[in-house]
Formats: sequence, C-alpha cells, structure tokens
Amino acid sequence: MEATFYISNKELTESFLKKIKQLFEGEHLEITIKEQDETEYLLSTEANKNHLLESLKEAENGNFIEFDLSRIDKK
Repeated sequence: MEATFYISNKELTESFLKKIKQLFEGEHLEITIKEQDETEYLLSTEANKNHLLESLKEAENGNFIEFDLSRIDKK
C-alpha cells in the first residue's frame, strides 16, 4: 500500500504518527520528507489545476482586476 499526505509541519504531531503506525501496522516503511513547492501543491488536484488554468486564460484575455500595491495602507 502507498499513501501520500500533504500536511504542514504543524500537523506532524505524535497523534499523526500514531495513526500512520496503525494504518501500516506490522509493515516496514520508507518515509521520505520533502518541502512542497506551492505551485506543485496548487496543481495537485484536477479541480485546482483546472480552476487555475481557467483563471490564466481569463487574465490572458484581459479579464482581470489591476491594482496598485503601493496604495495599500501598510501598518
């Protein structure tokens, strides 16, 4: 069995590890940890990917809102 979990480092708790141990009880495991690129994460599901690609098409066709970041009140 293979499983992929996308979690933040704050979610990597003893409770999470306990659940992994229960899920793979009695098995030998290989654990690889890598930082996830935000783009990779955003494209990780078909729904997200389609939404982002559609938004890019709209922007390329001039359908977007432009604003000046320097006008934002920075406190």
